[in-house]
Amino acid sequence: MAGIAAICLLISTVSLGIGMWNYHTLAYAVHEGTRYTSVKGKNCTLPGNTCSVSVGTIAQKIASVGVGLPPDKVNLTLTTASGAVTSCVPLNSCYTNTTIWPPATNSDNKVSSNITISASYHFQSPILFFWPGAGKQDVGSIWLPASSTQQILF
Repeated sequence: MAGIAAICLLISTVSLGIGMWNYHTLAYAVHEGTRYTSVKGKNCTLPGNTCSVSVGTIAQKIASVGVGLPPDKVNLTLTTASGAVTSCVPLNSCYTNTTIWPPATNSDNKVSSNITISASYHFQSPILFFWPGAGKQDVGSIWLPASSTQQILF
């Protein structure tokens, strides 16, 4: 009897650890994506400069930093200071998007404008299987959110 409880506790602890690692990885990837984008503002779009970035480049940067997060389970939202929203549902759907971001419309790419990158990850946990009296259940799932805001630096 003690073995059953110990196995349940072990699986729950490992599952919780994996969930916390996924959340930290997502938050770090979103933060790094925001930092990367904050140095690609208006001055990057001036003639002679080639440092502007596209939505696809930002999505790929976040995916490369978010090691272990499957891009088909991550939703990404890019928001400018004026409230213009670009969504990638799921993340890998924007890999080929060549739209320059932040956009020049409404002066959203000017220095000191805020940009916000938000993401959510669909995490599935086997803990629900061990809930007494739950009956037939599927794998439990929750959405882990992360968001980062930064000013455009140049």
